[in-house]
Parts: sequence; C-alpha cells; structure tokens
Amino acid sequence: MSANDVVLAATGASGSVYALRLAQILLASGKQLHLVVSNAARQVMSRELDAEFPANDAAAAEWISMIHRTLTGPIAKVWGFSPPLVPDHKHSSGSLRVYGTSDYSAGIASGSFRTSGMVICPCSMGTMSAIAGGASSNLIQRAADVHLKERRPLVLMPRETPLSLIQLENMTRLSRAGATIMPSMPGFYHKPAQIADLVDFVVARMLDHLQVEHHLVERWGEEHPEI
Repeated sequence: MSANDVVLAATGASGSVYALRLAQILLASGKQLHLVVSNAARQVMSRELDAEFPANDAAAAEWISMIHRTLTGPIAKVWGFSPPLVPDHKHSSGSLRVYGTSDYSAGIASGSFRTSGMVICPCSMGTMSAIAGGASSNLIQRAADVHLKERRPLVLMPRETPLSLIQLENMTRLSRAGATIMPSMPGFYHKPAQIADLVDFVVARMLDHLQVEHHLVERWGEEHPEI
C-alpha cells in the first residue's frame, strides 16, 4: 500500500467541520489526499459554516485556501480552532486531488490504486446504506467498496440520532465486512474547553485508525497514570 495516499469523502450528514479539520491535518502531515465531496455535503457546509466548497475542477491551491480560510474564519474562531501541529512541529506540505462523484476514471475507483485507507466524514445514512448494499452508484460508494474488497482501512463517521433498526443493521453489516464505524461521539476526559476540542477528539481517533501521527489531544493515561 501507499502510506501517503489517503481518501477522504464528505457526504450530506451534519459535521462538515470534521471533514475540513481532518483534511487540514492530513495535508499538514504531508499526505497525498484524494477528496470527493457530494452535492449534499456542499449544501450542509454552506449552512453550518457559511462557506462554499470550490468547483471540483478548481486548482488544488484554491481548495487548500478554502480549508484554511474556513478554519480561521469567524465561526471557527469562536469555536477555538488553532493551526495543526505535525509530529516534528513543522508544517509539511501534502498534495490534494479532488474528484467529482461521477468520475469513475479516478484511480481510487480501482483496487489497483493503492492507498493507506479511506474515511467518509461525515457519512450520511443514505451513503452507509448504499455501501452496505454494494450499490457503487457514485465514486464515493465505489471507492468504499474498493477498500472493503481490498481489505484496507475504511472508517465511516455517521452523525445521526436516534438510530433506526435499519441504520443499526447497516452498521453491523459494514462492521462485519471490515469497516470501522466511528460515530462523532467525543470524549470528555481530556477536559474540553471549546467546540474545537470536541471536534479534534473525534478527528484524532480517525487519524489513529489511519496510523497518522498527531498532537491533537492528550491520550488517556498520559496525564493521569495513577488512574
């Protein structure tokens, strides 16, 4: 597998900030990021962050600028976000490639294109259902199907409550197939003081499953070894 290539897809569930923060950290860590954004995800980010994703064919620099601008904008400032620190405390420069949801010519649509994993963040219940059923009706679903069949890490971050039996059964089916179901459920033992701390907790867990080093949160036991 290519340790530097990571796939990130954003769909229409709430939680656009998780996707932006994850993308920011992956790029700062020097990863080659392959990004797919659904039309519903565009609508959700506009509502949640008062920001717009660039066109799919926009230059990578425009996408990276949008991520930085949004995470340093008025809403993100209130939430308390700070620039990411990579393990060596230097800002490495990763690369970014963006695909449309109907671009089946993309490398990530094939198992012969090697990656170190894929995250769907946030993952809508519709997307989860389609992947559980093997639909592959767009590039996000196809790339997820590829990661399952190739036995590569696939992390799905649903944001929904309450959960119906159908949704729970879809999660169970995907977990049995090899996916990791990681709902956006932050912990509180790191004593979060602002919204950014809650977001970073969840992003840190996704980074762990991709085996990407980070300094977003203190780990359990690091500050309180007596517990």
